[in-house]
Amino acid sequence: MAKGYKIAVLPGDGTGPEVIAEGCKVLDAAAQKFGFKLERHVYDLGGKRYLRTGETVSDATLAELKTFDAIYLGAIGDPSIKPGILEKGVLLRLRFELDQYVNLRPAKLYPGVKSPLAGKRPEDIDYTIIRENCGGLYTGMGGISRKGTKDACAVQNMVYTYGQVARCMRYAFEYARKHGKKSRGIGPRNTLAMVLKTNVLTYMADLWNEVFEEIGAEYPDVTREYYHVDATCLYMVNSPEMFDVIVTENMFGDIITDLAAATQGGLGVAAGGNINPDGVSMFEPIGGTAPMWTGKNAINPIAAIGAGAMLLRALGEEPAGNAVEAAIAKTTPKMKSQLANEMGFTTTQVGDLVAETL
Repeated sequence: MAKGYKIAVLPGDGTGPEVIAEGCKVLDAAAQKFGFKLERHVYDLGGKRYLRTGETVSDATLAELKTFDAIYLGAIGDPSIKPGILEKGVLLRLRFELDQYVNLRPAKLYPGVKSPLAGKRPEDIDYTIIRENCGGLYTGMGGISRKGTKDACAVQNMVYTYGQVARCMRYAFEYARKHGKKSRGIGPRNTLAMVLKTNVLTYMADLWNEVFEEIGAEYPDVTREYYHVDATCLYMVNSPEMFDVIVTENMFGDIITDLAAATQGGLGVAAGGNINPDGVSMFEPIGGTAPMWTGKNAINPIAAIGAGAMLLRALGEEPAGNAVEAAIAKTTPKMKSQLANEMGFTTTQVGDLVAETL
């Protein structure tokens, strides 16, 4: 009897439903080829639901989502809704309530995709960023006094516990051991680089350094490195080939992952996962809702398809996930560009190409 998985699909807003439809097409092709079943349930979370009902995520919906094997997310956002409402009410609430404490972001340049970094090849841009996903500035701890006056004082706290840092760090070392460049036969060693700002954020850095060294001692096969976050941005542009696996805190991770996405050819090809290794993880294309392209069948679905490959690996269907990624790598050279309306194909045709290649 074929193994089955329950997937919650959150198509979202704007072009989200268009790219997720192509991702589901490829997931179905992978399931058929590799002999497992996917049972999908669609939830209408996002801007349209909020405008219609005033609701972001209900407690009942959250309880249901906890029963799934994985979540497949499009993009959420609406220009008519005040910034922060959907981000906090949907995205951050799902991450925090489902304890998705790792943001996993591969930076991978596919064949045929043009990087803005001159002369860089797919073998040069091939690393992974692991961002702590539930702590730091994003917890919203702090406050403001005398608001609306010229004496206003705002405080936003960057807070981490030992446990938060340790679980993310252990995930990063395990990932580097299993998926580092040496493990894939393309590097001399598996390396984990911690990225922070230890010369300024001294208290937080002390904790991260302590945990990095303590847990790192259990992984003698993984080489440890450290870089300031500003130097990291420079190296990601000048010498991306030096990186293997990076681990960093929430805010810095948010910044450098978007820079990494730009170097790999843009948001149209960048995928990510919000990971709870012992619970429900959520996978998504990194680009936004792109409302100007909604309904035109012109947006690039490669990032959504790549997120589907990550989802399959998280379910334990690693051969299927690897096959989807290989199919993407055979499809991107056929595309004229990764930009919307410049691909040489429609959104639907790109999904067809990947599914047929698979």
